[in-house]
Amino acid sequence: MHLIAIGGSDAGISAALRARELDPSVDVTVVVADRYPNFSICGIPYYFSGEVQPWQSLAHRTAADLEATGMRLRLDTFATDIDVAGQRLTVRDAQGVESQLPYDELVVGTGALPSAAGIAGLDTLGPDDGVHVLHSMGDTFALDRHLNERNPESAIIIGAGYVGLEMAEALTVRGLKVTQLQRGPEVLSTLDPELGALVHNELDRHGVDVVTKSRVESVSRSGSGLTVRGQHDGVPFERTADLVLAVVGVRPNTYLLERAGARLGAGKAAIVDEQMRTGLPHVFAAGDGVVTHHRLLGVTYLPLGTTAHKQGRVAGENALGGSARFAGSVGTQVVKVFDLVAARTGLREHEATPVGFTPVSTTAVADDHKAYYPGAQPISIRITGDSETGKLLGAQLVGARGTETAKRIDTFATALFHGMAVAGVSDLDLSYTPPLGSPWDAVQIATQRWEREHTKVEVNA
Repeated sequence: MHLIAIGGSDAGISAALRARELDPSVDVTVVVADRYPNFSICGIPYYFSGEVQPWQSLAHRTAADLEATGMRLRLDTFATDIDVAGQRLTVRDAQGVESQLPYDELVVGTGALPSAAGIAGLDTLGPDDGVHVLHSMGDTFALDRHLNERNPESAIIIGAGYVGLEMAEALTVRGLKVTQLQRGPEVLSTLDPELGALVHNELDRHGVDVVTKSRVESVSRSGSGLTVRGQHDGVPFERTADLVLAVVGVRPNTYLLERAGARLGAGKAAIVDEQMRTGLPHVFAAGDGVVTHHRLLGVTYLPLGTTAHKQGRVAGENALGGSARFAGSVGTQVVKVFDLVAARTGLREHEATPVGFTPVSTTAVADDHKAYYPGAQPISIRITGDSETGKLLGAQLVGARGTETAKRIDTFATALFHGMAVAGVSDLDLSYTPPLGSPWDAVQIATQRWEREHTKVEVNA
């Protein structure tokens, strides 16, 4: 049997590893568009901050490690066409030579591509002009050359999502004056604005010039550098810098699947079932190019590295005849911004209402451990639950680094995964010692506040 996985990132490599793990006799080929299979794209900002060195450290596994599992790597090889009926994949190597690879089963993990978000100039200007994206190791090397060879003093980051915030920190640490432009009312739009404001304050504290409510319309090059123009709260504005980094989201890379006849859904992501089947015979797909089965929302598009790993593993197992299922996501995410950590899981109110819930939220501030033990720090915790059923719908946390905010969001993610009620969190047997927590942990203090405000308790006299 010959299994081909397209894509050298999370989904493709996970599929190949799972197949080789289950059946070492399976012939597995991984087609990789560049020379950098299994690199941590999520780790790139920490390379630029200097916390991760050298760049080779970003490899989850080296090419030699992968080949030691028995898989074959076709590096610098671009997949151009899928012959579904003939079960053949057309590829083009670095010299431009095309060939066809026969397969018995195919896993497509082509991921996503950077979005230009309709900003004029982003599709014509590139690294040589000082305009960068950050989506691959090639993008990393291009930005690294710019920083080392041109020594820019200022940068504009378009977008204040996870990567944008991480890069604001990295470039600030490197000594650049950073301006961050965000279209929404607050940075980190995956949080409600009241918690996003805490992240905004942290950026301010470290000298990042944050401009919210700014709709970028164009990027152009002039003698004085790069100019970004747009509307700030309805008023025209322009900012100039030596370097522009655009991190305004991604779009599914489904050209190959679309040409092959696969069905596309939200945002042109490929539609797959819970077994990662595309509906095309012998063709599976996983990762940032496919829809996500969300345990609260149903089918949506939510590209996350953790999800890609899981989906790839399912696809690799089922390509061998298995019956594994992707159990679904609850959208758990976390980011470190300087000395602050922000996390969320589940739904916010505006996400919960369209799918039939009646959400209400409360925000509590609780210390990460007992106040009498030195070093206690507050965590802001926003709980969203269904007012009719008491079901937990989501949580958002912002706390200082060291408050275990990331692990506390995982408590809520586990509760959401198993459909718990807000009140059920108080029943959880969580660990306690004064230097690390409280008899009622911060997560329970937050859910109890939600109960007090939104639950009627009848007491019989």
